[in-house]
Amino acid sequence: MSNGGGRISEQSIVVVSQDQVSCELGGEAAILNLKAGVYYGLNEVGARIWKLIHEPRRVSEIRDTILEEYEVEPDHCEADIMVLLQDLLDNGLIEEKSDSIK
Repeated sequence: MSNGGGRISEQSIVVVSQDQVSCELGGEAAILNLKAGVYYGLNEVGARIWKLIHEPRRVSEIRDTILEEYEVEPDHCEADIMVLLQDLLDNGLIEEKSDSIK
């Protein structure tokens, strides 16, 4: 499990960690880090990304999906996704997987 050491790139494959539980709340998401006992909240777009990464996905695929579903500038979209995913990784809520998936 990669936790806090790696850097997310558009070629990274990410998936939610086993050390969390989450639920959807009115289009947003609430996540509990089971190890730290800390809750995290995600807005509508963050919740959509969270839903996408319940299966291992490449960051570039997540970006492409968000660009199709929301009106956002591509550079801004990619930057925001990278910040979100890096934060989730640093807080142990997602894991990076090897390139052998899909």
